Amino acid sequence: MAQGARKVNWFAIWVSAAVVAALVIVAVLVVTLNNAAAPRPVPTDVNPPSAAGIEVETGAILIGDGENRLDTYIDFMCPVCNQFEQIYGAEIEGMVEDGSITLGIHPIAILDDRSRGTQYSTRAANAAYCVAEADPTASLSFLQAMFANQPAEGSSGLTNNEMLQIASGVGVTGIDACVNDGTYAGYVTEMTPQTPIQPGSEGIGTPTVAVNGQVISNSQLPEPGQLATLFE
Repeated sequence: MAQGARKVNWFAIWVSAAVVAALVIVAVLVVTLNNAAAPRPVPTDVNPPSAAGIEVETGAILIGDGENRLDTYIDFMCPVCNQFEQIYGAEIEGMVEDGSITLGIHPIAILDDRSRGTQYSTRAANAAYCVAEADPTASLSFLQAMFANQPAEGSSGLTNNEMLQIASGVGVTGIDACVNDGTYAGYVTEMTPQTPIQPGSEGIGTPTVAVNGQVISNSQLPEPGQLATLFE
């Protein structure tokens, strides 16, 4: 007598299939998250910005139209640059607004090695150029907001999305591709070594200040409220 047909345990098959599917999903998520966490390489192509408010040969983002010129070289990861902003920022803005000076902001990148491989200094400087390209009048507000939200030195820095939110907060949108693609990253890399060296220093540093083209040491900075004396 022939044996009866074996019953198929569909429940066990469904459970096994569900487990396999779950493992596949987990594996895909792990790969996706790992790829998202990995820093994207900084582009090396040099694409100079073309906005009228950017001095391409020096990298200065120009603000104001005063006869005297004040240039500041800053790294957005630099805590001393933030201190400089807190001490002199409002005074500098007032001198721009009353027509006393033209401010040249030079976003450079010397602290990429302090951001856990995310190259924050270059990304932040690139974002500053993206903002200046889109709306030069928002550049100073963007700088102020970036320092107000400055990440700790040695951290991963702000994400591109966080910097885009800061840009949006000062009225600049539509620069997502510029920020995410690092459009001006190569330009930042090219401009950074051109930072002038302060008297008495052996290499470039931030903040660096130049008055009418003359680089001064930070020890020459006057007391708050007395910046105008630099132009006398």
